[in-house]
Amino acid sequence: MASESGRAQMTVVDWLLDSDPAIRWQVMRDLLDESAEAVAMERARVANEGWGGRLLALQRPDGHWGDDASNPEWITFLALFQLRDMGLDPRSDEARRAVGLVRSNLTWHWWGKRFFDGEVEPCINGRVLAISAYLGEDSHGLVDRLLGEQMADGGWNCEQENGSTRGSFNSTINVLEGLLEHERATGADPTVTASRERGHEYLLERRMLRRRSTGEVIEPEFVQLSSPITYHYDVLRGLDYLRAAGASPDARVAEAVEIVKSKGGGDGRWPIDIVHDDDLQFDMGEALGKPSRWITLRALRVLSWAREV
Repeated sequence: MASESGRAQMTVVDWLLDSDPAIRWQVMRDLLDESAEAVAMERARVANEGWGGRLLALQRPDGHWGDDASNPEWITFLALFQLRDMGLDPRSDEARRAVGLVRSNLTWHWWGKRFFDGEVEPCINGRVLAISAYLGEDSHGLVDRLLGEQMADGGWNCEQENGSTRGSFNSTINVLEGLLEHERATGADPTVTASRERGHEYLLERRMLRRRSTGEVIEPEFVQLSSPITYHYDVLRGLDYLRAAGASPDARVAEAVEIVKSKGGGDGRWPIDIVHDDDLQFDMGEALGKPSRWITLRALRVLSWAREV
């Protein structure tokens, strides 16, 4: 007979599975350890059903999402990142069509650069790298630029060109995710791996949320769990990145892990603490203060990874 905790866990997993293909395939892979074939079959549905299919259908014939004439590439940037988070198979016909339209039509209009070549700020370019690598675009130029912009403390900062000499968590996590996606797409590279490991130390030396100089929490938002994530840092995002990167948890993540644990509701589900106003064109139906399938999925897989801390 299942224990009380076992029955509660299955109830949460059933709730996660009673959802969109974008959630289901990741639950099957990360929490249930189902076969690669079963996971791939469920993942393939993202391109045509539910959130993924609906978001793809919103792309305009000129490759854009949204109608913001002042910054049209920004909404497209966010839409592509949502599709990556959903797990759209980059080899699918639907993905290739969407990518082709973006490649042929979009530029960063402030800089005159092609969309997949990125712009000038490492916080943005880290995200562009993650999208480009995931979707099969050549990302070596962005990698070279970002490797050259890593700071002495191991981090990155969007204000580097304005004189900043210290990394920031928001910029650093964006770059780290991009570099990891690049290595997944092209294979391990000792130079890239070493850069990421320096970035890991930047996060870990600060216990995933604190100033190295004073020990204070850097930003209140770092302990507020959000969904969608877009480009904002919080402790769950940082921990989930380390998990995905295959890093071994150590005592320096313990406080962040306890914060994630403390955010869970009594029913084993995690609510949304904060919603960022990021001009997203697609609503997945989750609401502030309500249980979030995205946050619950990420929390459960992070806690499984960190169970020995």
